Amino acid sequence: MNSNQTPMTTFDLVIKNGTIVTNEATYQADVAIQGERIAALGRGLTGAREIEASGKLVIPGAIDVHVHLQMPIGDFVSADSFFTGSRAAAFGGTTSFIDFVEAAPEESLLEALAARQAKADSRVVIDYGLHMTITPTDMRKLGQLAAVYEAGCASFKLYMAYGHRLNDGELLQALEAIRQVGGLPVVHAENWDVISMLIARNLAAGRTAPHWHPRSRPSIMEGEAAGRAINLAMLAETPLYIFHVSCAEVVERIDAARQHGLPVYGETCPQYLFLTEEMYDRFGVEGALPICAPPLRTEADQARLWKALVQNQLQVVSTDHCPFTKAEKEWGIKENNFSRTPGGLPAIEARLAMLYAYGVQAGRFSLNRWVEMCCTTPARLFGLERKGTLAVDYDADIVIFDPQQKVKLSPATLHETAGWTPYDGLEITGWPAVTISRGTVLVDNDKFYGEAGQGRFIKRRIT
Repeated sequence: MNSNQTPMTTFDLVIKNGTIVTNEATYQADVAIQGERIAALGRGLTGAREIEASGKLVIPGAIDVHVHLQMPIGDFVSADSFFTGSRAAAFGGTTSFIDFVEAAPEESLLEALAARQAKADSRVVIDYGLHMTITPTDMRKLGQLAAVYEAGCASFKLYMAYGHRLNDGELLQALEAIRQVGGLPVVHAENWDVISMLIARNLAAGRTAPHWHPRSRPSIMEGEAAGRAINLAMLAETPLYIFHVSCAEVVERIDAARQHGLPVYGETCPQYLFLTEEMYDRFGVEGALPICAPPLRTEADQARLWKALVQNQLQVVSTDHCPFTKAEKEWGIKENNFSRTPGGLPAIEARLAMLYAYGVQAGRFSLNRWVEMCCTTPARLFGLERKGTLAVDYDADIVIFDPQQKVKLSPATLHETAGWTPYDGLEITGWPAVTISRGTVLVDNDKFYGEAGQGRFIKRRIT
């Protein structure tokens, strides 16, 4: 703990008597805030406003590096806007997120970045960054990456699936271009050729229900794609971050790369830790609700992912928050085509508490590891300076977490707008009581005090 002020200083805000938890230490102290920054950590600090945190954990604001707000997918747009999604994040103790930019074919990458920021800036209630997506039509724009990086967009999304899929040669070119500007490539790793063939085969045989969704995207091929992406990154001599790891096969490839000293990182998401592929067998639209890609897997995969988090074989838990309403999710049922269902699940609000309840409280990992995965490592990997830890001169993004508060998840208790949650009925012990963003209290005991537009775009650099 440290302080750069005298004990007699009166600060703007002091969090009193809480248990400070960082990725490295747990100790009792007050946290003093002056303006937007943490000014001191110590004992006996006084403030113009004081919040009593006895019996509570005081942690850095959580960071979600994988979010899709107001995202168009075909005929649909994800259900949470930049306002409702960032508000739900704040209720759940998340104080920063990273969304995505996609450029139209004739649009420059900087024009696309400016347009996406314009949609977000007046709506967000917490700070945010953006990943720049590189699609096949962007290959001729690779010379623009340096300007994009200088504009603060330091990570670049590469698809190995869908219409945005890059072939292996394009992937290598993109990885090399990202390396040249110092950016971080992030990849959706699946084998689209095999997926497309299996979808067509299943539909031709009349296998149209959600049950066939995971059977069209086998885990062995997710592992193959991840291994191929790692090999290409090694050839390009660049770090690599693999999104939404769903299965043991990908964990093994990431772990093998890291054992050889390669800078490869992986994340998983709540859906893969808490749900399994049996959910696709539910009747009607209920079976379509959890459709996402990669799909939910087996209980064995789920257990392997938890173990990977414990052993740092996966480094981050994000959400891939991309919700759609029940009516939109029903589209594939009406079309007798599971592949027409818009993919994605809501999780932006409950992630931090779910990991506490079923990670820390369940004895899987420590408080410090919880903070490391949800706060510190995301900030470090993605260039979110002055975020992700509690230290003097860092942004005062702080969560006062009540380890005793009990919550049963439901659409009524959450603030997401899809109207359903795949975690309906899940009982949580431990929930954020207060969320503070850059020194401003956004949420206090389930009351929202934030406003649209107070979040800021974060210019990032990868170091």
